[in-house]
Amino acid sequence: MDRSITLSLLTAAALAAAVAACEVRPPPGQYGQTASVAPPPPRVEVVPPAPAPAERVVWVPGHWAWDGREYAWETGHYVERPGARAAYEPGHWEQSARGWAWVPGYWR
Repeated sequence: MDRSITLSLLTAAALAAAVAACEVRPPPGQYGQTASVAPPPPRVEVVPPAPAPAERVVWVPGHWAWDGREYAWETGHYVERPGARAAYEPGHWEQSARGWAWVPGYWR
């Protein structure tokens, strides 16, 4: 595959990931998934080199997702920044009275 096609595919993939991953922080008490058991410890990920231009992308770390029965690892990926000064706050699991709640990541 020639370089321009590869670059176009990487750019399209990064843009699709950015749109899919761009979330607004949920209001307090409004979370995503809720699980009755604690998630496993996060996996150690080897972060690949950023696609060019590197200053326009951010690594979103992988995390454990609850499917209603068990946890499944969702691999980290790069997303395009919505603005030059935007910083990504990764999602995390938070313990509550009802179990473990997933708090989605957001841009600030």
